[in-house]
Amino acid sequence: MPQVVLKLPQGKIKEMEAYYKHSLKSAPPGAIFAAKTSNASITAYKSGKVLFQGKAPENEANKWGTTPVNNQAVGNSVHKKNNNTNGYGFAPPNQLFTSSHIGSDEAGTGDYFGPITVAAAYVTADQIPILKEIGVKDSKNLTDDMIKSIAKKIVELQIPYSLVVLRNEKYNKLQAKGWTQGKMKTMLHHHAITNLLEKIAPEKPEGILVDQFSQPNVYQNHLKSEKATLQENVYFMTKAESYSIAVATGSIIARSSFVKEMDKLSNAAGITIPKGASQKVDQAAASLLKKIGKEELYKYAKIHFANTLKAEAYLK
Repeated sequence: MPQVVLKLPQGKIKEMEAYYKHSLKSAPPGAIFAAKTSNASITAYKSGKVLFQGKAPENEANKWGTTPVNNQAVGNSVHKKNNNTNGYGFAPPNQLFTSSHIGSDEAGTGDYFGPITVAAAYVTADQIPILKEIGVKDSKNLTDDMIKSIAKKIVELQIPYSLVVLRNEKYNKLQAKGWTQGKMKTMLHHHAITNLLEKIAPEKPEGILVDQFSQPNVYQNHLKSEKATLQENVYFMTKAESYSIAVATGSIIARSSFVKEMDKLSNAAGITIPKGASQKVDQAAASLLKKIGKEELYKYAKIHFANTLKAEAYLK
């Protein structure tokens, strides 16, 4: 859906609110007012950004200004060539980033300790500015405390999402059955997206964007092996959280869940369990292995990682 975003002074926004007084509608959180005309829906935010969206947003926006804010992507212009090289026709169209769409991302896949968490979030076009205002962006650029704080605000805004957590015991059982981590991630994303589509029905997103971790044909083969099929209008893109607010939202929810799960494991173990897969992790694993034994370690770690052997070496 076409849209234009203007950055306007508060005096001009007050003038607009008076102008649209007969067209006002319920405003979303963080907005000063919202209105609807035959040309577009208008939402004015406290930051001074005003979103015009509809069949002819430029006609409405031109009444108030002529300098649109580049609101096309999260920190990157959509006019830049995206870095998706999947080669299978699953690259997202640029207009997807400013449309109402689902974004899905995961956390914990490279960490020895803790689960894999996957979250899919549905963000409508008019929610993009407010999510940017509260700090939604690539979670890799945020501290754990910032992530938990922003995730709480996302929930308060009632952004629809679905969170799926694969804890270590189940992870290790699937791995022992021959499941690769790629297959696990595929099925987690698939379940999260399916759950979210059911949650928002009958509303349908204009597309679904998965932060790409494998070639789309491999993703589809994993689905087929479990008698599942790809949903409609699914796209794949590496580093998608840098372009899509929906993927960035999913990323923050997934990461926040992972951080909370790690806190629970630390409390249960009686030691601080570090993230990642470094030497510090090896030492913590050795300490935990000595304390609880390898059988119990299955509840805390991804046992097939090389860290297990390194931890055992510390104890010899």
